[in-house]
Amino acid sequence: MSMNPAPRAYQIVLQAIEEDLRTEKLSVGDQLPGERALAERHGISRASVRDAIRILDVMGIIKTSAGSGPNSGAVIISNPSAGISQALRLHLAAKGINVREIVESRILLETWAAQMNPRDPVYAQQVIDRTAVLIMRMDDPQLSRESFHRIDAEFHVLLASMAGNSVVESMMESLRNSISDYVSDSVPSDEAWQPVVRVLRRQHKAIHHAFATGQRERAAQLLEEHINWFYSQTR
Repeated sequence: MSMNPAPRAYQIVLQAIEEDLRTEKLSVGDQLPGERALAERHGISRASVRDAIRILDVMGIIKTSAGSGPNSGAVIISNPSAGISQALRLHLAAKGINVREIVESRILLETWAAQMNPRDPVYAQQVIDRTAVLIMRMDDPQLSRESFHRIDAEFHVLLASMAGNSVVESMMESLRNSISDYVSDSVPSDEAWQPVVRVLRRQHKAIHHAFATGQRERAAQLLEEHINWFYSQTR
């Protein structure tokens, strides 16, 4: 007697789409068949198909749009960080994981990425140029806290992307997104924010300089100090 429970109806659709992606019957940009076609193909209800579609949407595997025509319905995309971010946010809210663990994971990923030689030197230089622009934007005294945090997140994700590992890049973006509300609420007032942002600006410039001059170990050290320092200011 088998101890494995029968899959739920929506899981049949998920498994079928996974197989089609793996065997390249489906690829990014392709449109999924409609609800009725999927329901008939797999012998399940349209409600179960809708459950599967919602799950794929949350996981960042498809993008759905209403209406009719070639751009309507469910289209295959690949946005790995979307599903990971949502899961982490929910587990943070449920206290299954905590912010300190997110911070430790960020340090692990960012310092690893910093010490790796870029796989694509041309792309690496583009990142250095782009992050230099972000630093100038962070220096704007009129910049809101929310805008600063968005630019800060882009700065860190871009630097991590230089290692050329798409999993690390997706995890970095997910970790940043999972605590975005915590970061935004971590400093109680604009007055309290001013001394913090002055330090953050100096730290970002030092990190950027280390990357731009090829000081990989120094960049990793500065990143760890920067992340730990900001976390210490917000507890």
